[in-house]
Amino acid sequence: MKKKNLFLTAVCCLAAILFSACEKEPSTDGQIDGHGYVDLGLSVKWATCNVGATAPEQCGGYYAWGETAEKAAYKSDNYARTTNDAAKVNWGDAWRTPTREEMDELCAKCEWTWTTRNGVNGFIVTGKKAGYKNKAIFLPSAGVRNDSTRYFANEGGYYWANSLYDNDNAYYLSFTQGEAYRVTYGIRCGGLTIRPVCE
Repeated sequence: MKKKNLFLTAVCCLAAILFSACEKEPSTDGQIDGHGYVDLGLSVKWATCNVGATAPEQCGGYYAWGETAEKAAYKSDNYARTTNDAAKVNWGDAWRTPTREEMDELCAKCEWTWTTRNGVNGFIVTGKKAGYKNKAIFLPSAGVRNDSTRYFANEGGYYWANSLYDNDNAYYLSFTQGEAYRVTYGIRCGGLTIRPVCE
C-alpha cells in the first residue's frame, strides 16, 4: 500500500513539473525608449506591456480612440474626436498603435492560450513560426471604460487599433475566455487599452 502511495505521489509530482515546464511565459527581446518588445515572427514587434503599465499583467491606461490621456468619464459629449496616437505620444516616436491588419495578423499567425498570471486572466499569445515558438506576450483582460465605470474587468480584453471603420467607429481587438479573439469595431468614445507595436 505504501509503495502504491509513493508511486502515485511521484507521478503527480512529475505531472506538475511537466505542466509547469509547458506553461508559456511572456518574453522580452529588448527595449526601445525604456519599453520592452517581443518579436513573434510577424510584420511588427509587439510591446510587452500596455500603455500606462509596467508589467505584462497590468491593465495600464484607458483611452478614447485618438485621445492621448485618461479621463474620469468616457462619453460622447466629452470626446475630442482627434486622431492622435496615445502609444506614440506617451512612449515616443518608435512606438505606435497597431493597425487593423497587424491585429488580424496577431490573431491568425499566433497561438492563443487562456491563462491566469498573478491573479489576472488573459491570453498568452505565442509565435507559431519555427524559431519564434518560445516568444510570447500576455494580454490581460483589462475590460473597458464607459462613462465613469469599468466593465468586464478580468473577463474580457479590448484593445484599440489605429484604423477607423467610419466617422463614429474604430477597429479594436476583442476577446473573452468563451469567445474567440477577433478584430471588430465600436464607438470611438469608449475607454480601451492599447498594446503598442514597433518596427
